Amino acid sequence: MRLDDESESSNFEIRSGGGGGFGLPIGIPLGRGGLGCGSLVVILIISMVLGVNPLSLLGGSGQVAPTSERSVPGAAPAEKTPVMSQSLKILGSTERVWGRLFEAQGATYRPTKLIFYSGGTQAGCGFANASAGPFYCPADSRIYLDTAFFDELANRFGAPGDFAQAYVIAHEVGHHIQALEGTLGQVQRAQRQLSEREGNALQVKVELQADCYAGVWAAQDRNLLEPGDAEAGLRAAAAVGDDTLQKASQGEVVPEAFTHGSAAERQAWLKRGLASGDPAQCDTFGGTLR
Repeated sequence: MRLDDESESSNFEIRSGGGGGFGLPIGIPLGRGGLGCGSLVVILIISMVLGVNPLSLLGGSGQVAPTSERSVPGAAPAEKTPVMSQSLKILGSTERVWGRLFEAQGATYRPTKLIFYSGGTQAGCGFANASAGPFYCPADSRIYLDTAFFDELANRFGAPGDFAQAYVIAHEVGHHIQALEGTLGQVQRAQRQLSEREGNALQVKVELQADCYAGVWAAQDRNLLEPGDAEAGLRAAAAVGDDTLQKASQGEVVPEAFTHGSAAERQAWLKRGLASGDPAQCDTFGGTLR
């Protein structure tokens, strides 16, 4: 990617230190009428890589008290690393693109904030552990990222490159767009009335729309792309498809447990955004969401 001349976003925070262990947001329903133990395991596996924190959309985000932005007491101020700077250039580009798109619709874009952390930190949706991968928390309108995930994306999932990393950030920004549009709130309300399987299917539509929005951003700022960048993004999308992850983790594919979409679906919607550059082409809900 051609990022040398890009300006970094100022909407970020670097949190020092980190916590061990894995914490779940308060109020996640289990059992009948909520999440079964089997589906919770699947969700935790899927959440190890990419996308909005599924726990925050399946009953937890509205029941968690707001948390502080403070870093670990007594920790030395963290320094910005090269990969953080690159991430902030990508975030800055998304701010400029979505700012233009919102303005064209007579609206004002309110940027998200990127929280860099290592190991673990507290989010508005609960405790964020690095094993959960990057995610957007609608409760505090922030993206949480441990940049060590990019090494895992390249080495474990075979999706290296600048644009693969950009796709991850742009996907999370896509969830922020959904929050601003009211989509995430609508989905959460609908999921409370649905079965587990139906709720998962609706969650897939959320993730695929965020993939499409990532493609829209890239299409709108295509001058950043170099030969091979789009292909790198598509490889990343395939690497975090539910079927790919399920095969790797449990040896079989269980479509009814999908929460992010298959590799083919994720690639298709990213391609759609790349080809159109038009957010209106990203209606994965088919006009059915109310």
